[in-house]
Formats: sequence, C-alpha cells, structure tokens
Amino acid sequence: MKPDIGITENNTQAVAFELSKLLADEYVLVTKIKNAHWNVEGADFYDKHKFFETQFGQLDAFIDSIAERIRTLGHYAPGTMQAFLSLTQLTEKGFDKNDSNRFVKELLEDHESIIFRLRENIYRVASEFHDIGTSDFMTGLMESHEKMAWFLRSHLVNTKKPMGLLTDVKMEKSVSL
Repeated sequence: MKPDIGITENNTQAVAFELSKLLADEYVLVTKIKNAHWNVEGADFYDKHKFFETQFGQLDAFIDSIAERIRTLGHYAPGTMQAFLSLTQLTEKGFDKNDSNRFVKELLEDHESIIFRLRENIYRVASEFHDIGTSDFMTGLMESHEKMAWFLRSHLVNTKKPMGLLTDVKMEKSVSL
C-alpha cells in the first residue's frame, strides 16, 4: 500500500531514487572506513583505529535512516552490493601502503563528494518534488558529513605542539647546601 502523504507517486519515486544513490554512497563509504579501520598501520595506529571505528558507527546509523526514509516514501531500498555499485559516485583507489594519512585523505574526499551531492539535492527535493521532510532529513545528513569531514581534515594538519612554559625558559639548577 502506497503512503498518502501529500506527495505524488512520481515525486516520491524521484526522491527515493536520489535517496538510493545516497544510500549507495554511504554503504560504499562505510566499507572504505572499515577497510581503513582494519588495515591502517603506523605509529598512530591505535588512535586512527579508534577514530575510524567511531566514523563507521555513525555511518551505520545514517545507512539505516536513509533506507527507512526510502521505505517511508513507499519504495524499496536497494540492499545488494551490485545495486550499490551501480548507484554510487564513489570510487576505489588502489594503494600499496596502508598508512593513516592516505586513508584519511581518501575518506575526506568521499565525505566532501557526499556533501556536494546532498547540497545539490536539498533544495531540489523541496522545490521540485515538494518533499520538505526529506529535504530537512538531507540537511541533517549534510551537517553530519560536514562535521565528519572537519574531523578528518583536522587529522591532516601538521602542527607543532606548543612548547610549555618550563621548556621555553632555560632553567638553571641551583643547589644550596
């Protein structure tokens, strides 16, 4: 039974298709993050391992929400790797080395790609397809991806740790007996 929610069948179908592409991107991205989580190497292994775990946990929740939104609109969510690979805009990159910066850079590019896709669709879904609820839902996802991208970007900043007061000032030992 199709929902009667004030949006035409053609419009819910168009929105469900856009959400299906987004779902595919999220699924491919979570797979890439899990790859980074499992295979990262280097001096910062533990920190990055935990960081990637946090990110894929967030994406798992996004994936479920997107699939449920598609079902709310009365359509079936794609659920096979074949479907995801045919719908995604994300690509795989082959690398010889499993260093954390390489993973972070690639994941940042993917988040930014998803942000662009969301930004392009937010207004369109509301104005062209008259689905303000999904537009608002997409805005929340975009904001979450922007924050995740910020966290990734912050891992790429090479800054020297500020020197503490005691290390900035030469101190002389004086011992009085």
